[in-house]
Amino acid sequence: MTDPLAQLRADFDAQAGRSLALPMAGAIVWAGVGIAALFVTPRISLFVLIIGTGAIFPLGLLLAAILREKLFNTTNPLAKLMGMCVLMVNLLWAVHLTLLYVAPTLIPLTLGIGLGLHWIVFSWIIQHPMGTIHAIARTILVTAAWWFFPEHQMSAVAAAVVVTYLYSIVALRFRTLNTVTETTALSPAS
Repeated sequence: MTDPLAQLRADFDAQAGRSLALPMAGAIVWAGVGIAALFVTPRISLFVLIIGTGAIFPLGLLLAAILREKLFNTTNPLAKLMGMCVLMVNLLWAVHLTLLYVAPTLIPLTLGIGLGLHWIVFSWIIQHPMGTIHAIARTILVTAAWWFFPEHQMSAVAAAVVVTYLYSIVALRFRTLNTVTETTALSPAS
């Protein structure tokens, strides 16, 4: 008998494929933000960051079409869970936009960390430590970049985020996808 959770994970992978589109989009956008921040004022770079991070999902949709990855799956509960996690992370925009008026220098820190929190659940779904490593490394690197490079916080934070995306892209590209065989036993540890 097959494990129902293993079946859901296999279905998730079958539809999402390697799941490269969104991290590729994130890496492209954050790299652009980091480069732009070197040439524009801090205020303008904040708006580049806000607009850029809003562009990650549409760019991800375009890349998903090219890579033949299905980002929307309304039949798989794990895909629905991932969608809820993305919603959860996006509810933090109330904090980010409030900081725009009261403490704008914190926005690269909060966006850099906040937009990466859902990777932990993604890691559990695909049964690979990459997502947890991404979220933890991203939090540590973004925090260090924000503190150690006060004159170039935006570019330093962007570089930290890009590094974690590059790690994740490589890990996703070479990971073994979840599959189901009839010998998969029911396992409470899943």
